[in-house]
Amino acid sequence: MTLPLQGIRVLDLTRALAGPFCSMILADLGADVIKVEPAPKGDMIRTWGPFSAGISSYYLSCNRNKRGIAVDFRKPAALDLLREMAGHVDVVVENFKSGTMESMGLGFDALSSANPRLIYGNITGFGRSGPAAHWPGFDQVAQGYSGLMSVTGMPDAGPTRVGVAIGDMTAGMWTAMGVLAALLSRERTGRGQRVESSLLASLVALLGVQGQRYLSAGEIPEPTGNDHPVIAPYGVFEAKDGPLNLAPGTPDMWVKLCELLQLQEITSDPRFVTNEQRMHHRKELKVIIDGRLRTRTRHEWITEMLRLGIPAGPINNLRDVFADPQVVHCGLVEEVAHGTIGQLKQVASAIGMGEMTEGTVRTPPPMLGEHTTEVLREFGYSQTRIDAWCDERVVLQGEVVV
Repeated sequence: MTLPLQGIRVLDLTRALAGPFCSMILADLGADVIKVEPAPKGDMIRTWGPFSAGISSYYLSCNRNKRGIAVDFRKPAALDLLREMAGHVDVVVENFKSGTMESMGLGFDALSSANPRLIYGNITGFGRSGPAAHWPGFDQVAQGYSGLMSVTGMPDAGPTRVGVAIGDMTAGMWTAMGVLAALLSRERTGRGQRVESSLLASLVALLGVQGQRYLSAGEIPEPTGNDHPVIAPYGVFEAKDGPLNLAPGTPDMWVKLCELLQLQEITSDPRFVTNEQRMHHRKELKVIIDGRLRTRTRHEWITEMLRLGIPAGPINNLRDVFADPQVVHCGLVEEVAHGTIGQLKQVASAIGMGEMTEGTVRTPPPMLGEHTTEVLREFGYSQTRIDAWCDERVVLQGEVVV
């Protein structure tokens, strides 16, 4: 199987989630990603539960398809080693606090002067400069700072965080896209460049219509819970056996919904004739629609709605999701053999490409220092030198999983 990034080598100096998620995207696409962890304890994320056979689910979620080495960042010889390795890779990715890489001699200027073709992916919490540049990059703090929490949640409950670390993950996604663009640019120019994003920038960029409402109309959006901010009816409604999502986003769909529910008379009700009027009276409208929906089950209603071209669907928990026939059909969960856990199930990449015919999960997340000797030999270091580094604890060779 030919992979799009085959032949691209990435030195992954990231930790926690934003950086590892970025490098995992590159690894899924075929790059040789070398995950560098601090010896002797490894990436901080290894201590975050829950655990499977003693291994962090957080760590498992964002480190597949990589090879792992471990070095002691406190030792000058380890930093010398990383600088040398950076001279022989295509991409370096890091998400340390601003200024940390420069203090170790691993900043963009130092590395690119020795390797002008180097692409340097840089993820921070709030940007490399400015009044908040020194703030620690934690997802929930960034969610609040970016305004995302102010438009999320129920109107009477106040701001709510998104249920996944969306700031970390989108910062990783934006940076991965930037790295791909920089690789394409390098084909034309022969030069690498810095690619950067931040948790703050990634979330502000996701504000979409909510951000545009303020910029264009001066409106400060508030949380609308499960209701669409500018379309009604559109949101969560109650059937006989529980909630469903309903999204009749056009006037034609609205009329079809009323006919299906035998509520034709409300299409001429002054409160509900236009979307603007329905927005003003959405609470009354929800009571009317829920009254009809509660007479049948979700499955019955959704089947009828989809037949009429009205977008609708269930609200699944994760057990429902991973058992769903469409999720199974689309191959959104893959399995890989893990030396400690056994068969490890993982959420697959969302990217499908014609040549990636065998799935995206090829190798399990590495054990701490699992590939140290293997990788260093590929970089041209002798076994004698590697053994000396191991003895001096400059590097750590961990358990090799077969």
